[in-house]
Amino acid sequence: MNNNISDKDKKDWENFLSNKETLPNKDSKVSKIKSYKTIHCDLHGYSLEDANLKVSDLIIKSFEAGVNKLIIVTGKGLHSKNENDPYVSKDLSILKYSVPEFISNNKHLMKIIYEMKDAKIEDGGGGAFYIYLKKNKK
Repeated sequence: MNNNISDKDKKDWENFLSNKETLPNKDSKVSKIKSYKTIHCDLHGYSLEDANLKVSDLIIKSFEAGVNKLIIVTGKGLHSKNENDPYVSKDLSILKYSVPEFISNNKHLMKIIYEMKDAKIEDGGGGAFYIYLKKNKK
C-alpha cells in the first residue's frame, strides 16, 4: 500500500472538511406514505339491485369529489337466506361476489376506477373490498 498522499488529494480532503454540506444517507429508507381520501360504505341488508345502485352512485360522486379510495363492506354472505331458494345461485346472488361483478361489467365505472382488490383484515377482510379511483382531471 502506498502511504504517499498527493497534494491534490490533500487539498480535496481539506475542501471537503471545510465544506458544511451534508451528504445524503443512502442507507436510510424513507417510505412514501400515500394518504387517501377514503369513504366507507356498508351494504349489509341491501338487496342486490339496491346495493348495485348505491355503489354505482357512490363511485361516481366520490370520483367527482376527489375521493380516491372506497372501502365497500358487503359481508361474507354467511347469513344470506339464498340457500332456501332453489332458483337462486348460492354464490352469485351474494353481494360479496355480485357487486364486484356488476362494477367490472360497467364500462363507465371502470373508466374511473384504477384498481379493485380485496380488503385487509382490519377493513373487513373477505367481507369487503377496496376501490381505488383515478384522479379526476377537472
